[in-house]
Amino acid sequence: MMAKTNPFKFLEQVRSETSKVTWPTRRETMVSTFMVFVMVVFAAAFFFVADQVLGYVVGLIMNARV
Repeated sequence: MMAKTNPFKFLEQVRSETSKVTWPTRRETMVSTFMVFVMVVFAAAFFFVADQVLGYVVGLIMNARV
């Protein structure tokens, strides 16, 4: 079983660990955000086209059997 930690000691440890983190610059954050939006648009376009093509093919198959 884990030993209980004093809340103040815990907060001190959190502050210590947080100071070790290398935070991204504003520019890096903006570039990363932009790239995420670009990839979302590409993925959405790809899945839209794939869905339309597969729907068309399934429609052809289903109508051919009738």
